[in-house]
Amino acid sequence: MSDTSKHGGSLLELSDRTKKRNAAEKRFRAYGVGAILIGLAMLLVLVTTIISRGTGAYQQTFITLDVELLEKNLDKKGNRNLDDIKKTTTFGYNPLIRSAIADKVEALGIEHSLKSKDLAGILSKGAVGQLRAYVIANPDQIGKTVEFRFLAQSRVDGYLKGRVTRESIANDKNISAAQLDVVDALVAAGVIKKTFNLDFILGADASDQRPEAAGIGVSMVGSLFMMLVVLALALPIGVAASIYLEEFAPKNWLTDIIEVNISNLAAVPSIVFGILGLAVFINYMHLPTSAPLVGGLVLTLMTLPTIIISTRAALKAVPPSIRDAALGVGASKMQAVFHHVLPLAAPGILTGTIIGLAQALGETAPLLLIGMVGFIASNAPETLADGLLSPNSAMPAQIYEWAKRADPAFYERAWGGIIILLIFLVTMNTVAVILRRRFERRW
Repeated sequence: MSDTSKHGGSLLELSDRTKKRNAAEKRFRAYGVGAILIGLAMLLVLVTTIISRGTGAYQQTFITLDVELLEKNLDKKGNRNLDDIKKTTTFGYNPLIRSAIADKVEALGIEHSLKSKDLAGILSKGAVGQLRAYVIANPDQIGKTVEFRFLAQSRVDGYLKGRVTRESIANDKNISAAQLDVVDALVAAGVIKKTFNLDFILGADASDQRPEAAGIGVSMVGSLFMMLVVLALALPIGVAASIYLEEFAPKNWLTDIIEVNISNLAAVPSIVFGILGLAVFINYMHLPTSAPLVGGLVLTLMTLPTIIISTRAALKAVPPSIRDAALGVGASKMQAVFHHVLPLAAPGILTGTIIGLAQALGETAPLLLIGMVGFIASNAPETLADGLLSPNSAMPAQIYEWAKRADPAFYERAWGGIIILLIFLVTMNTVAVILRRRFERRW
């Protein structure tokens, strides 16, 4: 007699035990949905915070001035000899900039009690260098009045972005309320404007005195050269080691030790690889400090275990019947692996490689130990050798350097750099998904 008949129940009526089981299942589903919603909410908060704090780095405040390039200041001999012009230091250009901004303020009828030196203080300290570089590149312009677009100093930029207030500058020696009054008048006159800051994307890092001029472009090039080294070394070595261990190596205590060590290396903190790179590549092999080549070698060591593990997993996923069928029709072991197994494992291998590269792209600790910090390279390398051997930084190391500097403008640039780094990482992971779909085969 059935349990339902014993208790006088109906087949259409749910028992208490079934109801509890169904309720537990509903709760489990609710927990799963809740976990997903919480994860999405945290992701939304993260993305919103990064974008809201980092977009300011892509806009910068500029001041447009007409500067008279006086011959008596820049070319006292009047012969337009470039060597003589280069002898004029930045101190010779300061009076020109002070005169230009004083004339602009006077022409607009702006009342103030500031000296010309204080008026020029609303400009970036890099304005003098910008003016000197222009004169050296265009000596024929000496004696003429030329329009320039100079960067405003970081406090002025922060004031227009809401990062700096009149209350917060009470004890700030870099800016005063009187200077902000002039800034407000120049903004109303259209002399001071916020525009898109392409130099942040293409430029180099700057000193602590010129945060408004700092850019991430050169460190992006450094990251690119490092990734080329990692790709050129980690992919062939990692895939070759995986194929040998999975398909050809005998199963004995030696290969067991190798496999255990590979798994352990995948869990070693990245800073350990930085110490190893410092000891081996710089102190022992005497490779240049801060070079992308050394950074690429360190990241290669760090990435190899990840690539080997993911590649072996992709090879294991290929059914044994594929190997047996190839061997059964007379193919050699190597032919079976390279003509049949490897093409089927290619999507997993590519995915693991790109994920390993993406992980290496975001590493900071090992790069700091080998000296790849900010404010090293002022220009992008022109040749492959320069790109590999010249001192440079990398995006994560550059972001770290900005985040630890005192000026809030650098902190804003750190958030802006994170946006670029995330774009790179999302792009690489998207490529991994596309390649997996493109080469995926079903059996």
